[in-house]
Amino acid sequence: TQFHFHRPSEEYIHGKPYDMEVHLMHQSSDGKVAGVTVLLKAGTANGTVQKIWEHMLKTKGNEEAIAGVEINPAGLLPPSAAYYMYMGSVTAPPCTEGVAWFVLKTPVDISPSQIEEFARLYPHDVRPLQPLNGRVVKESK
Repeated sequence: TQFHFHRPSEEYIHGKPYDMEVHLMHQSSDGKVAGVTVLLKAGTANGTVQKIWEHMLKTKGNEEAIAGVEINPAGLLPPSAAYYMYMGSVTAPPCTEGVAWFVLKTPVDISPSQIEEFARLYPHDVRPLQPLNGRVVKESK
């Protein structure tokens, strides 16, 4: 349905956040919601991120789709499909429960300058780390 970024990551792996993450949100025809989290780490520039940044509005507030810009989300995915999975909520108010989250284990590179460009517009756009509250985190093999 949409994708968006957070800096730093909202998910922590072994107690540590990543530089950024992207949420790829999905909704089935029966209304079930799933989110795929791709962790982003400082490294080499990411061509897909660069294309997004080139068309990103330079002022916060009007985050609408830009007509005529095509993005292949596969450029945001790591080569490995291994993941962690848990049931949670969306991370923006009203934080609706019932979301199946799939956090891909392998991070994808994004350049320090790409991180800085996003940080100028969104200096800290994350929901604070939430307790598990009895949630079970499953792990793929």
